[in-house]
Amino acid sequence: MAGLKTIIALSFVLAIGFLLVILSSALWKNYFPLLVVATYVVAPIPNWICGRFSNPDDFIDSPGSALIDFGRFFTGFLVVMGVALPVLLAHCGIIVYPAMIMSILGGLLIYGTIISFTMFFQEEQEF
Repeated sequence: MAGLKTIIALSFVLAIGFLLVILSSALWKNYFPLLVVATYVVAPIPNWICGRFSNPDDFIDSPGSALIDFGRFFTGFLVVMGVALPVLLAHCGIIVYPAMIMSILGGLLIYGTIISFTMFFQEEQEF
């Protein structure tokens, strides 16, 4: 069971991640790095949806793993896109390289915090 200190620490890390992404946009007056926030916020959704739809029934011993694998694949795709998008924008000259670094670090902090929240506050299923 996660306590109050865990919530405060994860909220602080999430705030630093958002600060880095917002500063990577605002310091150079180019708001394309904000697309990273959208990819990291949307990234856990396929995993959550596919996990909900693959719950076993009372009559089936184990759930089908194809749906879970698809959710993990699409989540991984979105996470890689969140890292690759600033690299692509910097390579094309749309954003500068320091904005790319700040955007990647901020995005990884945001996604890591989302994953940590789900790990710490996941309820165990009782049978």
